[in-house]
Amino acid sequence: MKTLIGWFLIILLLFGFSFLFMEAAAEIKDIQTLSEVFEEHVAIDTIELSSNSYMYDKEGQVISEIYNEGNREYIEYQDIPKKVIDAFIQTEDRRFFDHKGYDGTAIIRALVINAKSSSIEEGASTMTQQLARNVFLSHEQSYNRKLSELLYAHEIEKQYSKEEIIELYLNTIYFQNGVYGFEAASQFYFGRTSSELTLAEVAFLSAVPNNPTHYDPIKNSQNTNLRKDWIIEKMLEAEVITIEEADQAKKQQITVTPKKRIDLFPDYVTYIHYELKELIAEEDGFNRRLSSAESPRQIEAIERELNQKVEKVLQSGVHIDTALDPAMQKRANDVIANTLPQTDIQATAVMIDHLRNELVGITAGKAYQKFDFHRGYQMYRQPGSAIKPILVYAPYMEESAVPLQSSINANNFCSNGYCPKNYGGGQYGNVSLMTAFKHSYNTPAVRILDRVGIETAFTYLDTFGFKEVTKEDHFLPAALGGFTYGMSPLELTRSYTPFGRNGQYAPAYGIRSVKTDEGDILYSWEAVDAELWSPETNDKMRTLLREVVRSGTGRRASISSNYVGGKTGTTNDYHDMWFIGLNDQYTTGVWIGKDRRESLSAIYGSSPHLTIWREIMK
Repeated sequence: MKTLIGWFLIILLLFGFSFLFMEAAAEIKDIQTLSEVFEEHVAIDTIELSSNSYMYDKEGQVISEIYNEGNREYIEYQDIPKKVIDAFIQTEDRRFFDHKGYDGTAIIRALVINAKSSSIEEGASTMTQQLARNVFLSHEQSYNRKLSELLYAHEIEKQYSKEEIIELYLNTIYFQNGVYGFEAASQFYFGRTSSELTLAEVAFLSAVPNNPTHYDPIKNSQNTNLRKDWIIEKMLEAEVITIEEADQAKKQQITVTPKKRIDLFPDYVTYIHYELKELIAEEDGFNRRLSSAESPRQIEAIERELNQKVEKVLQSGVHIDTALDPAMQKRANDVIANTLPQTDIQATAVMIDHLRNELVGITAGKAYQKFDFHRGYQMYRQPGSAIKPILVYAPYMEESAVPLQSSINANNFCSNGYCPKNYGGGQYGNVSLMTAFKHSYNTPAVRILDRVGIETAFTYLDTFGFKEVTKEDHFLPAALGGFTYGMSPLELTRSYTPFGRNGQYAPAYGIRSVKTDEGDILYSWEAVDAELWSPETNDKMRTLLREVVRSGTGRRASISSNYVGGKTGTTNDYHDMWFIGLNDQYTTGVWIGKDRRESLSAIYGSSPHLTIWREIMK
């Protein structure tokens, strides 16, 4: 009996052991190594650092340095001077080429010192650990962070070569005053590239990352110089420099001349940031996705993704070439400030080189600060009579091919309760199209729109893509600028460019191209010209526009040029004053008004909008 029970227990144990073995084997299959956990949760193999982006004017001069996560100029390993590498290795991590991410001897020494002081005084971080901290971790002083640092460093050493680690390290360390990376520090503090620095200057900068506040080259240069000499001694001990080089470096007086960030023409630069987003949205398909989005939540998600993409592009260190004409931009701002000394009256000017179809200047308002509300492209106002050339007269010429000598009734008009009058209430009988246009009579414009057909006329206006023009604007008052919201100065100025381009239209942009640091084009506008007005219609419109300046409402805009033409516009109660005009090369639009709509009757008689246009275009 005992034997039977014994065998039964043995068999039961065998079954139990077999079950446990199979379960354990299954669990072992599911166990991940530390490396596998890191690879799953941390993208160590794709460390991406931000770099400065730059914006240029039409001549290739920098007009704006775009810092993203601080001032950083990325430098590749082969371009890093040897003395820079030597300085950091001899002072930060002498066994860098021997260890695998951490230095055991240094860690033990640090533990002993910290145990004696009951605090964390000794770090023992290798350059790889410092890289891990700068990229993945915080600068918290704790043993948890130190342990994480070790794990990250170990994995970084498995993924990257020593040369790649040095490159990343020297591009991530902090040099105070918003400067990251050795190359940016060289250019910021000395105005030269790292390859142009002396040994003393290299040692001086190499002192800073150890304690950026204590060794601040601007505020605490004495401390920085003391550590500079210590670094030179360490390099001498390691025999990477000679005694003569060390002596000479110690004697050299270090002078820092901090570089001021280049940030010119805030009006234009702010607009280019907006246009860059437009360009990326178009080229990368975001506009198509937005147009097919079915809910506000979808639109919000796509917009968020678009903003992230723009930020990523800027962080990659791109070069944005623009069409900015600095002289014209400055002149426009100066003329506006001098012509309108009143603090509550604002003005904008938009300047387009219609021969190249490029935006060469755009102002945002007096005393403008970068990224504030931009009146040049964010403000929408009723256009007044400035709408007549593109909504009324040009469509009429295109649809009916009427001669300029044709007559039109300039007496009062009424239709379905809508009874507009001419300025001042005058009635002029039958007048020529030229007379009606150059004196900006209202009732002829309404009659013409009624004759062409509202929907037909708006098909021409649709070409310009006015963002705030809606179906609710498709009524006769639109002939006189009666829109719910209106259009921006940029939009309205763009719409006049066909008159300088033989009837051809494509939106004028400021960005010529967006390039990588290597010169490869990432983005550029691919605008295709479309014929809006026939050459015959365009010639007639140029004649009408010219007569406005010669003998009509725009006489004060006259300048010496082979051709000058344009159209004035004034809204009800003198809230807005416009003049959009062109010469042989430029189409320029000027708007004057107050941010809170109020009458400008006190200055209307002096025609400041015409004065501003004339002075810009001289």
